[in-house]
Amino acid sequence: MSIVLCPGFHDSVLTNSFVSRLHKLISEKTSKFNSVEILMPLSENILILSSYHIVSFLKEKLGNNLDTPLVFISFSAGVVGAIGASHLWQSQGGNVKALIAIDGWGVPLLGSFPIHRMSHDYFTHWSSLLLGGGKNNFYAQPSVSHLELWRSPDLVKGLWVDLDTHSEYTSSCVSATEFLYEILKDYNQIF
Repeated sequence: MSIVLCPGFHDSVLTNSFVSRLHKLISEKTSKFNSVEILMPLSENILILSSYHIVSFLKEKLGNNLDTPLVFISFSAGVVGAIGASHLWQSQGGNVKALIAIDGWGVPLLGSFPIHRMSHDYFTHWSSLLLGGGKNNFYAQPSVSHLELWRSPDLVKGLWVDLDTHSEYTSSCVSATEFLYEILKDYNQIF
């Protein structure tokens, strides 16, 4: 499995922090994280909005290996490019396992693949779901800043919302990285 990371318009230090914190949590839970490749098409560039450029990057990295399972993790403006790229990749025969949109407020999210939203507060959570989302979503409780959710997901506590049962899992032990880990585990048998 490969993770396609599509960050927003912000300093790359924040994205590096996100990746290292996610890697730390996953490597603590499994020794097989190194078999998961993280691909980051573009950063700090207007091209993060371009589905075409993201797919071109994936073709360059993966060649004709369309069977490689991809999970897109996107943040803020990067959600725009990620949703388009995931549809374009899938229309060309690519294997899109899921899309995780972190604070993709205002971006419509529909697809024939699973979609999950993560939000920095309750308002962003419920107002974003009006534009589509998945069955399992997360929002920070208490609220945090937009960039804090991306920079320090291991420190952000929140609620896991299962829309099938309309229940909220309120364990104080649920962090944003733990939510991500559980979602990624669902799409990859090696964890």
